[in-house]
Amino acid sequence: MDQDVKRVFNFSAGPAVLPVPALKQAQKDLLALPGVGASVMEISHRSKTFSEILEKAKANVKTLLRVPDNYRILFLQGGASLQFSMVAMNLLRGSGKPADYIITGSWGGKAAKEAKKEGTVNIAWDGKNENYVRVPDRDELKLSPDAAYVHFTSNETIQGVQFPAEPSVGDIPLVCDASSDILSRPIPVERYGIIYAGAQKNIGPSGVALVIIREDLLERSSETLPSLLNYKLMAEENSLYNTPPTFAIYMIMLVTNWLLDTFKTLERVAENNTKKASLLYKVIDESNGFYKGHAQPKWRSNMNVTWRLPSEDLEKEFVREATSVGLTELKGHRSVGGCRASIYNAMPLEGVETLCAFMKDFQQKHG
Repeated sequence: MDQDVKRVFNFSAGPAVLPVPALKQAQKDLLALPGVGASVMEISHRSKTFSEILEKAKANVKTLLRVPDNYRILFLQGGASLQFSMVAMNLLRGSGKPADYIITGSWGGKAAKEAKKEGTVNIAWDGKNENYVRVPDRDELKLSPDAAYVHFTSNETIQGVQFPAEPSVGDIPLVCDASSDILSRPIPVERYGIIYAGAQKNIGPSGVALVIIREDLLERSSETLPSLLNYKLMAEENSLYNTPPTFAIYMIMLVTNWLLDTFKTLERVAENNTKKASLLYKVIDESNGFYKGHAQPKWRSNMNVTWRLPSEDLEKEFVREATSVGLTELKGHRSVGGCRASIYNAMPLEGVETLCAFMKDFQQKHG
């Protein structure tokens, strides 16, 4: 990357900031992979070279998350939004059982909406009446004793609400949309049936979804499903039934290489993310109400920090002034307004410190 390239601090919720070392490596090898003479975007997805990239990406995910041997790691197209349907098509359709959905924000609601097209959905809890400011306690969940699975969203990108730990659901398969906090902290994979995540928030560019599925659940996939939407078939074909998004998978390999080289473990990744989030929440909490956080403190997200200012006009001015000094994509989601700083793994501590200083100065000028 040229020395005179000026990068902003990009707080976008997704597609989101990527680690500079991974971008530099991609830039270096974009024209031709070493020893190959062609770009990763030009080689066959069934070549030895791409097979090694795919297996390295899978191995990195397995190492970081300590994925047990009885799980399969897939890279599928369509993003997390397609997984809303694919989960229900494979696990709910024709099961004769309901699926339980815990809704803590916008994305959980969208997942439940898609599942209703495939079978009976029981809303085990919905925080809509409270404007999605928290996650439920265990005794608030109205779970079905015979559910095909229980679905939850570990981190709601729009509202900035995060589960501190997965809900307890007994022996029922637990399905998680982990799009915005995957690889940001350790999780006990063995407690889950399926974990899925769109890559464009924390592990790579858009165009691919990571799916981690317990092998016994593959048997629920009906042969009547479209081939590309059949977990069992996609697992049997090692995500290569058709041409996969090769460049996106290559970037996941580079990003996970960076995580392993820089942090070694997800425990250390989590420590870094907690430090960054704590700095921002401290500014919000000490602003005497000038900045008002959305989520209740106990369930605040370490990935997406959301807040409001005294007026919408002031929020617009905040975003404008921030952008002018290289702090970009701080506007809240169009459905809720306000401001949002997405501080995924690749957001450097310097970026958060710079934002904190800006927020303090902005309050002094406009408070």
